[in-house]
Amino acid sequence: MKAVQYIKSVPRYLFVRTIGHRSPVLATGALSCIRMVDVDPPVLPTPAWVRIRPRLTGICGSDLSTIKAGGSPYFSPLISSPFVLGHEVVGEVLETGPESGGVSRGDRVAIEPGLCCPVRGIDPPCPSCREGDFGLCEMVMHGDISPGIQTGYCRDTGGGWSTSLVAHPFQVHPVPERLTDEEAVLIEPFSCCLHAVMKSFPSDDETVLVIGCGAIGLLTIASIRALGAKCRILAAARYGHQETLAAELGADRVIGRGDGLYESLSEVTGAEIHRPEIGRPVFIGGANRTFDCVGSSRSIDDALRLTGSGGCVTVVGMPGIPSGIDWTAVWYKELKVQGAYAYGTEKYENRSVRTFDLAMRLLEEGKVDLKPLLTDLYPLKDYRKAIGRALKAGSQGAVKVAFDLRDEPAR
Repeated sequence: MKAVQYIKSVPRYLFVRTIGHRSPVLATGALSCIRMVDVDPPVLPTPAWVRIRPRLTGICGSDLSTIKAGGSPYFSPLISSPFVLGHEVVGEVLETGPESGGVSRGDRVAIEPGLCCPVRGIDPPCPSCREGDFGLCEMVMHGDISPGIQTGYCRDTGGGWSTSLVAHPFQVHPVPERLTDEEAVLIEPFSCCLHAVMKSFPSDDETVLVIGCGAIGLLTIASIRALGAKCRILAAARYGHQETLAAELGADRVIGRGDGLYESLSEVTGAEIHRPEIGRPVFIGGANRTFDCVGSSRSIDDALRLTGSGGCVTVVGMPGIPSGIDWTAVWYKELKVQGAYAYGTEKYENRSVRTFDLAMRLLEEGKVDLKPLLTDLYPLKDYRKAIGRALKAGSQGAVKVAFDLRDEPAR
């Protein structure tokens, strides 16, 4: 089968990190860590697993960070290579194992990519999995498969940037007939943002600031409204199409590139701006809750400065190795700072529900329309063009870029 594979190579990694990241051509070229290969489909690790043929597969910010060597080396010991990229997947079940339970051939499914204890056949599960926090699994190096935090970062599972991957039934969520493939491919990133919002759910009288209106920022705004929050949402967007989409998804005010972020937030919230002798402005007052959907040094620093006393900052965007952040505001304002990674089990309407199931329910009930966020589809053979488009999505008017594998030959 054809697949886009990542190989571990220190020389290639260093080339991309120092030089190649400046250009999509270099980041995906002959000296990069990714390549199109013809490999055998992954085998079913145990009789419980099933084989999935991807239909649509998204390109995530974490994929791009991996490709351009722009992230932290934190995850390097928690993955196994070579691995096939791609974890935002809607696909069709091609093969079932004799112990795969209720999964049937022909089912259209979304894949929850986390490789947690239930997936790895580990019993008893770790404390996190026992509590339903599957994204926080502490056993990602153990069990029936090789190390890997998610499908798409494990050599045994395959990934969505191919025509075949394997999954455990715990990962498989049947997609309602009412949802199109184009909506279903957004279930995974939508679930990430639902999880982030439910970790810091705003009351109706609060002001929420969303920094960054790429796919994750827009999905965070969509999550707030889909979950019924009536809070005031301020969104900081960099590009015109992001401003339009943020407003359509429920932002009350969008702070565009030409607007002053600090001045606009001060105007809306009544916060005071003070300027020290050196350094960036000091903000007294501000948002009750801030969702940083970028993860850069500048965005994290802004989030801390622009959140009011006793407020909460949630880091949703995947950070690299931020530097130059002034943490004084965390101490002085007694801010709560938390991360939001992946998904698990949420409390919704006084019941426990898997985040993926909640995402599909909200989409099926029409609580949110995410169709405008999928802006580009590419065949797998054009993976370099697709990655280049995703790397420059904001400046080129795109949001979510994905591969369309529906017409790809199985081998």
